[in-house]
Amino acid sequence: MTRVFVALGANLNDPEGQIRAARQALAALAVPGSLRHSPLYRSRPMGPTDQPAYVNGVSAFDTRLSPHALLDALQAIELAQGRERQAERWGPRTLDLDILLYGERQIEDERLTIPHYGMKQREFVLYPLADLAPELVLPCGTPLARLLQDCPQNGMTRLPAQ
Repeated sequence: MTRVFVALGANLNDPEGQIRAARQALAALAVPGSLRHSPLYRSRPMGPTDQPAYVNGVSAFDTRLSPHALLDALQAIELAQGRERQAERWGPRTLDLDILLYGERQIEDERLTIPHYGMKQREFVLYPLADLAPELVLPCGTPLARLLQDCPQNGMTRLPAQ
């Protein structure tokens, strides 16, 4: 059993509804009673600015799935919710699920990089992650609190609880 953190993001087709549906789907991957969710945030799009704002959050849970099996399951959830993989990087999407952390593991292969390659600089990942695990230390030894000190919110706003 391994504790994982998964980033959730959406900016098309009712983004808040997409995130709620994804959170429900994550329950099937989690050890019962272990699933927790951060508050949701609205953030500016990364990359092309001519797209809607994103809704982002992070979920944490214990799982018995291997890292690659978890990746496959997350991609199946994305597809079930209408995700179409485009050539455009950082373009609009119905749902994006990224494995941020898989226990203390560090993985880099053709399909998967853990910890997630961009998590240390992204406010829409760091702040929701801190809501769930403020004392977290990344596998490289960097405290999450230190990353937050160097990461402005860039206009990101916390959404009211639903």
